[in-house]
Amino acid sequence: MSTTLELMIAGFGGQGVLFAGKILVYAGLLTGKEVSWLPSYGPEMRGGTANINVIVSDTPIGSPIITYPGMLVAMNQPSLEKFESDVQKNGTIIVDSSLIPIQVQRTDVQTFYIPATKLAEDAGLKGLANMVMVGKIAKEAGIFDLGMLNKAVSKSIPERKKDLLASNIEAIEIGYHF
Repeated sequence: MSTTLELMIAGFGGQGVLFAGKILVYAGLLTGKEVSWLPSYGPEMRGGTANINVIVSDTPIGSPIITYPGMLVAMNQPSLEKFESDVQKNGTIIVDSSLIPIQVQRTDVQTFYIPATKLAEDAGLKGLANMVMVGKIAKEAGIFDLGMLNKAVSKSIPERKKDLLASNIEAIEIGYHF
């Protein structure tokens, strides 16, 4: 049986949405899967809207465009409001409940509320809510273990930010175990 994860992560520019997608795609590459990473962002990266389509599959990927994601990760309320209706029936929506005070309206999807921003801040990892979400995505999708995610972060983090490697790994572990 082949496995395909079609995921959209959406939020404000500056929340690390694109980097979160990069980690998941790199983990897919390391496990020998087919991958696609398609970013979309407004004219201003920081503060504008940003979302990323990520596909990780056992089979070749025909298009990087995801019209109806199997999983949506909403990092802010405008993203939840915009994309909630696009998620496949029986899909999954993961919400950063620290920043999104509203509930998912649909009853035909599995929903997880994780206070990713607060969890990161409480652990002294301000700005790493995206990595908390990466851990939660991996746990719920069931296609990567923590070891693979840690390798992906290690390979993906820019040289100038290598000092943040341990913090990123810690944030992923928080989300994975939430």
